[in-house]
Amino acid sequence: MEDKTMTIARFPFIPSSIFDHLWDNDLMDMASLNNSKTNTSLPAVNIKENNDDFTIEVAAPGMKKTDFSINYDSDRLTISSEKKEETVDEKYNRREFSYQSFCRSFEVADNLIDSQKITAKYKDGILYITLPRREEIKPRPAKQISIN
Repeated sequence: MEDKTMTIARFPFIPSSIFDHLWDNDLMDMASLNNSKTNTSLPAVNIKENNDDFTIEVAAPGMKKTDFSINYDSDRLTISSEKKEETVDEKYNRREFSYQSFCRSFEVADNLIDSQKITAKYKDGILYITLPRREEIKPRPAKQISIN
């Protein structure tokens, strides 16, 4: 399966959000990101951020958690799925069921994520992937400096 990568951020400094520039670039043209063997669209993705982590939500109804493969390697998160068509012994007059495969990759800003603590769950057709920030990267409250 050919991999098409969407760059989330690649900065020499740590941005306020690793996803800040995602929405402003031409890579968000969904037609150019399609990496599906069945010529169907890629699942829609939502990205949320808070002080402790980032959550990626992937809309993938009708699948099972065992249909997904999630890999984090060298600051790249890759989500893929391949659901093979089942052999059917019955004769159909019309058959519209299809199975999808896809692969989406996201580059994450260098050294931002604690890769040992990444978690995923699949519930009600949504795949949730939580990427916790490394402790030293988490935002800290402003420090008041006294003048001597």
